[in-house]
Amino acid sequence: MRKYYLDNIRWITVVIVAIYHVFYMYNAEGVRGGIGQITKLTFQPYDIFQYLVYPWFMPILFIVAGISSRLYLDKHTNKEFIKSRTTKLLVPSTIGLFVFQFIQGYVSMSLSDGAAELVSMGVPKFVMYLIMVASGSGVLWFVHLLWIYSVVLVLVRKIEKGKLLEAGSKTPLWLIILFFFPIWGAAQILNAPIIAVYRVALYFVFFMLGYYVFSNEEVMDKLKKYAVACILIGVALSITFAVLNFIVRGGTNYADKPVNRGPLYAACAYFGSIAMLAGMARFGDFSNSFTKWMSSHSFGLYVFHYLGISTVALVFAKNAILPAPLCYLLSLVAGFAFGYGLYAIISRIPFFRWAVLGISKKKVQKNKE
Repeated sequence: MRKYYLDNIRWITVVIVAIYHVFYMYNAEGVRGGIGQITKLTFQPYDIFQYLVYPWFMPILFIVAGISSRLYLDKHTNKEFIKSRTTKLLVPSTIGLFVFQFIQGYVSMSLSDGAAELVSMGVPKFVMYLIMVASGSGVLWFVHLLWIYSVVLVLVRKIEKGKLLEAGSKTPLWLIILFFFPIWGAAQILNAPIIAVYRVALYFVFFMLGYYVFSNEEVMDKLKKYAVACILIGVALSITFAVLNFIVRGGTNYADKPVNRGPLYAACAYFGSIAMLAGMARFGDFSNSFTKWMSSHSFGLYVFHYLGISTVALVFAKNAILPAPLCYLLSLVAGFAFGYGLYAIISRIPFFRWAVLGISKKKVQKNKE
């Protein structure tokens, strides 16, 4: 029986990510990656949204990925799992960069005037293309890590031979709470020095907890009983983190050290994820035509939304062609338009749907049937 709450967590979280990236693009808190503040406000109160959601929206996606891996491996072999994940994850995040995502690389470089500088330096076009390819991964960092974790999971499964999964099904509530400590510990190690989103150890723990602990019905039944309490705790921690770092400390960089290594950040990441997981399992385990459509298009929204947002920023915001409020609104609209529009187009083009979206020929034939 399909766990609809997992589908709903995915598309809801991806929508949150898209909205977050609009605020992130024009943030006034010094978080690098966008073009920065475009308003004349001395204080952008809506920037608090970033602090409320950033710590937990990617961890919950890794937990869901871990649970989904368990559901897939219950019915398929390790070989089939790796083949499936390679097509869905590795192909778009490698071949897809050369086929399409180099466009994102060009836009991102242009936002920081990197493309113009390369041209002025006389860098050969082929070398510029390779640089754009390297700069085009964007949101695909999630896909990179997920493929690596999937390979490691298969190796771990061969070693532990189901013993960890059996132990995970017996996880008591007090131990679920104590998992905070290994998460906090993992937040301190294997963090990329320049690209802060590559937090290899932290997200790996979330992925493995999803597979070995939260994929078990026995554990989820316990969480569902305390769903309201989990939601209250998660919301309280997120508000505390936002108020402390955005208001009290005047807007710290939430995406880099020392903030993203602290115990409060780790608590928000973990218990915020638990709040979403328990809450959706209790109240969001349903399906209708709208949720089915959103779920089936969530990967496209994730892959393409940032191109829409950054393109608007490059064309209209950076050149101050439109007033700031319209840039925000147009960026939001473009994020969803590019996300769903490009997915609708590319998913119908042979080779490109495989290279950019990881849609195999077998899946296309199955959908037609």
